[in-house]
Formats: sequence, C-alpha cells, structure tokens
Amino acid sequence: MAFGESLEVTGHSYGLRKEVLSPVETLAQSISAVCPTLTPFFTVPLAFTLAGNATWLAYVFATGGTLLVAWCISRFARYCASPGSLYSYAEMILPPWLATVTGWSLLLAYLGGSASAIGGFYYYSNVLLRNAVGRELPVLLLAAIVTGVPVWLACRNVKISARVMLAIEATSVSLVCGVLALVLWRHGFHGDPDQLHLRGTTVGGFRQGLVLAMYSFAGFDGATTMGAEARNPLRSIPRAVIQTAIFCGVFFTVCAYVQVLGMRMAAQDLGTANLPMHVLAGIGGIPALGFVIDVGALFALIAGILACITGAARLLLMLAHKGVAHASMKTTHPRYGTPTAAVIAAGLAILLPVIVLAAMGASGLDVYGWFGALGTYGFTVSYALVCYALPGYLRERHGQTTLATMTLPWLAFAAMIAVLLSNLYPVPEGVYGKLPYLFLAYLGTVLMLFAFRSRAKLPEPEES
Repeated sequence: MAFGESLEVTGHSYGLRKEVLSPVETLAQSISAVCPTLTPFFTVPLAFTLAGNATWLAYVFATGGTLLVAWCISRFARYCASPGSLYSYAEMILPPWLATVTGWSLLLAYLGGSASAIGGFYYYSNVLLRNAVGRELPVLLLAAIVTGVPVWLACRNVKISARVMLAIEATSVSLVCGVLALVLWRHGFHGDPDQLHLRGTTVGGFRQGLVLAMYSFAGFDGATTMGAEARNPLRSIPRAVIQTAIFCGVFFTVCAYVQVLGMRMAAQDLGTANLPMHVLAGIGGIPALGFVIDVGALFALIAGILACITGAARLLLMLAHKGVAHASMKTTHPRYGTPTAAVIAAGLAILLPVIVLAAMGASGLDVYGWFGALGTYGFTVSYALVCYALPGYLRERHGQTTLATMTLPWLAFAAMIAVLLSNLYPVPEGVYGKLPYLFLAYLGTVLMLFAFRSRAKLPEPEES
C-alpha cells in the first residue's frame, strides 16, 4: 500500500493547528526528544565504564535494535496520523486496557525524560559555573528557568517551537561533530587497535553497556505526536522516525569511538571525566571550543525538555478525548492552537518532583538517573506493546502477511523485553532497585482508574 492511500485515524485536529509543520520541522520533534547532544556528555561515559573498548560496538547493536522498533512504528505511521502517537496505534488493535497501558507508559516516558533533563541541566550548569567563577546558582532557580522557558514556548506557536528546537540541536550537534573531527585529525586517520580488537571487554560488561546504549535512543518516536500538525503526515512522520534512528545511531557510534580514542590520547579516564567534550576540544587544539560546546549542551537540554513537553501535552490531549484522562486536558488555545492545559499540567508534573527531591538532598545526577530510568521503563513498555500489536494489525486491517511483517515485529518485541529484563536482573542497588516497583505501582494505579471508569459506564469516548 502506498503512502496516503488510507488513513485509519481521520484528520481530526482536536483543536490543534492542522498541517503547519514541514517535514524538517516534524523531524526536529523526534531529534530533539532524543536530545543527541546529551549522549556524549552523559551516556557514552557511563557505557564506557561497563563496555570499555566495545562501547562503539554496543551502539552499533543498539542502532540495529532501535531500527527494528522504528520500522514497526513507521508501519503504523503510514496508516495512522494522530496526536495520540503510540497510544492511537495500540488502540486500533489491542484490548482497551492494554492500549491504556501503552498510552500512560508513553506519557510517563515523556515526563520522566523531561524531569531527568532538568536534573542534568542544573547539575551541568553548576559544574560550569564552579569552573568559571567558583560559584553556583540555586537549584530552584535553575529548575524553574529550564522548565518555564519550554512551557512558555510549548504554549505558543508550535511552528516556532519546532524551529527553535531545530536550530538548537543543529548547532550543538555540529559543534560536537567539529570537535570529533579535530580529534581524528590530530590522531591521524588510522584505526584504534584497542577498540577494533575489543581489548579487555567482558560479555557481562558489554551486555550492560548495550542496555545503556539503548537508552540514548529513547524518544526517537517523538514525531508521531505531530499527527495533526505535520504536513502530509503519512509520509513525513514515518520518514522522521526512521531518519532519527539512523542519524542518531551513526552519531552515537562515532561519538563513542572518538571519545574513547581522544580521552586515551589525553591520558584520562572517560568514565570519570566531568567535562569530556572540554578535554576533547583541548586535544583538537581549540580549548575555547569546549566551553562553547558545554553551553550548547545546556541549550540542547532545553530543546529536549521542550520536545518532551510538546509530546506529552498532545498525548494527554488525546487521552482526554478518549476518556482516559481528565476532560480539562482537552483545552486548546483559541489563537495558537496549542493544548495549553496539558502543557501546564506536564510542566508541573516534571517540576514539582524535581524540586522535592532536590530539597531532600538529591544531586542533579541522582535526579537525572532516577527519572531517566523511570522514563526508560515507560518507553520500553510502550515500544514493546506497539511491536506486539503490529502483526495483528497488518494482518487484520490490511491483509499483509509477508515474512517481514510476521518476523521483524517479534524481533523488535524480543529486543525490548530483553532491555526491560536487563534492568530487573541482576537487581540494581539502592534507589534503582526500587524504581521497577514504583513503575509497577504507577501502572497498577492506571489500570485501577481504567477499571473504575469502565464500571461507571461513563459516556463513550469521542470518535476520532
């Protein structure tokens, strides 16, 4: 079936501005939700502590797994355009309660990713301030700024928000690529034997590093929440999903390889360096560029929060129209066509827990890690359920039973289950060991509310 032949979910705009985003602006939503600039600063060093010289290979494998999931999501996106994103896909084929789990898991993923980025922002901001002037700013002030600016932008014109995200991510990624190129130039264009021969790598360490590498891709589906606002959505959205997975996979793999190489040239440990890109800029011969990249990373975090809030708000809007979220979330701005109530609700939902944890003494890295882990559970479950739903959907709705449609979704589903289980066993230490129970409690609450709604025989949800 060709693009645009059939639309399972009609072009209902739900009060949003219809078809205002170009393909590039739609792509910006997915790229910004991933926030690729964050990976060389935080995730690659963490993965290196586990996978060592095989970190680059972990990202190659992670790219393959992500592309399997991206293929599944893109197949749905060829037939369905809706602000409900993965929830709308699951709702077409899965039982209502399981579709609800998909939607609320994805919502937690977006909110967890935003809250995680807040922690990363105030941690990294104060690291830079300490190094520059020997002082720090209050966490509350930094958290309020990094939440307030994206909320304000998300309440305004979605086209402006998309362009802001695109400009920030393009600039920050370009700066990182420039430093990586300088490091390779200084080293000479020949291979690194330690990495190419995977010296010192253990199977257990590689497996755990692979799980961390998968985290880097979370949010690559962000364009799917632009179902009402993307121009020619049945073409632009599936392309954006696939393009994001490919671009990020290449970028992350190159970052992992060059960062390990460059830090070895500097005789420093990548796993313990506070400002790895700063060090690499010095290796490249332009130390001042390191500070520019560090500042660019902070702006990239703002773009990432904006993308996640934008996606979460549209998902909340759709959940409200389907009767599984409060009706007040249906509100859209009469002039800007943005889901203002949902945007504000999402902003409060990410800011308040961060403030509470910071007041209790949690560091920015703690907040980054804890909420990032919760968000990853949400993404993994929602991705797994969509992959699980795809074979039945293509068979029942479109009569497709090819080898690819009957095997690739199950491979993607198995990959997501493997990632989920890797987070549960061996049992993580400390707070991380309690987060799976918190996630299960969250899903239990969602299902209880769903059951209560069903028994109350509330009015049927609106037709799409």
